[in-house]
Amino acid sequence: MSSDWIVEIGKTAMEVLVVIAVVVSVSYAMTGSWNIGFAVESGSMEPNMHVGDLIFVVSPSHTDIITYEEGMKKDYKTFGDYGDVIIYRPNGRSDATPIIHRAIKWVEKGEKMPDGRPAPHSGYITKGDANKFPDQVALTTIDGERIEPVKEKWIIGVARFRIPYLGYPSLALHGALSYIRSLFLSCAQTSQTSHQQR
Repeated sequence: MSSDWIVEIGKTAMEVLVVIAVVVSVSYAMTGSWNIGFAVESGSMEPNMHVGDLIFVVSPSHTDIITYEEGMKKDYKTFGDYGDVIIYRPNGRSDATPIIHRAIKWVEKGEKMPDGRPAPHSGYITKGDANKFPDQVALTTIDGERIEPVKEKWIIGVARFRIPYLGYPSLALHGALSYIRSLFLSCAQTSQTSHQQR
């Protein structure tokens, strides 16, 4: 009896893995990206995206990015406003949490940015729908660097649709893992300090 139970668990696990592989493969074929979904972590895109929404994306290589300025001219809207919403790595940093904000306009290197500074390179000016100011004026990285115009190579995806609440499990898991990591590092540091004092 117990061996039948183990065989059934093995079969079920294989079926789940096959389904996941098919879903991921089809998603990659359709979107051109392994990163197909992102959970919204903040209210910066309210009222068009909410904390806990799961945002599905397409690779930037599979679509043209329409800015807010272009969207107004073409009457092109996504997520309740003009232009596309992009997911990008701030200043290209892989250690930073990706940002989900609207592409407002494209600036060329040296062109004046919203705060009057010249753009250090060409890229997108971005802004959360609920924010008063563009990211390049109001946001910094964890090291205090100002967010630069978003280079195309920093863009992970272009948002296409959302499913409310489906991102909460991902946010909960991320929060739990961050807590465990912090706890582990704190314990390791305490242990090292007490060992050095002996």
